[in-house]
Amino acid sequence: MKFFIDTANLAQIKEAQALGVLDGVTTNPSLMAKEGITGKNNILKHYVDICNLVDGDVSAEVNALDFDGMVKEGEELAELHDQIVVKLPMTKEGVMAAKYFSDKGIKTNVTLVFSAGQALLAAKAGATYVSPFIGRLDDVSTDGLNLIQEIREIYDNYGYETQILAASVRHTMHIVNCAKIGADVMTGPLSAIAGLLKHPLTDIGLAQFVADFEKGNK
Repeated sequence: MKFFIDTANLAQIKEAQALGVLDGVTTNPSLMAKEGITGKNNILKHYVDICNLVDGDVSAEVNALDFDGMVKEGEELAELHDQIVVKLPMTKEGVMAAKYFSDKGIKTNVTLVFSAGQALLAAKAGATYVSPFIGRLDDVSTDGLNLIQEIREIYDNYGYETQILAASVRHTMHIVNCAKIGADVMTGPLSAIAGLLKHPLTDIGLAQFVADFEKGNK
């Protein structure tokens, strides 16, 4: 499973990259605003800065809601760097734009997916990634992981190459469970990725190793 970090924070991206397990980045206008990145030129530059930090795909989201606007913004984003993936909303216009970009060989990520039917449409339109938001489903008492399972079954039935990108990942067990049921990618905060490192028995065992070494080497 690929590990993406969902942020616009360059320091966190660098930390995840240094860990040696980072495969890409997802971000959006909200995450840009959180880091104080505003204004079109600054946002576009920030996308390039992110691409220069990582080796993998970087999802950059369009703001337009109409087809023509999505195409215009998406083409501009795609021209920034060959690692850019155009992020599109799961709407009629977004699906149309995904098909348009797919035909041109431009990678896409269809986001805000909350049903298997939506994921099926995205795959038929040739999306590179589909992003079901499992955390947001959990927030409204719906099983987000079940959606991942449904999409996996449908894609496997028909051999769709669209990658399931589990988004809105909140914690380490989201990551582990997504890996168990076959998500191709997960994207989440640095805290969730770093949390996989931790186990109390590891800490206890390491402390014991250090103590025993010091006893035998005084």
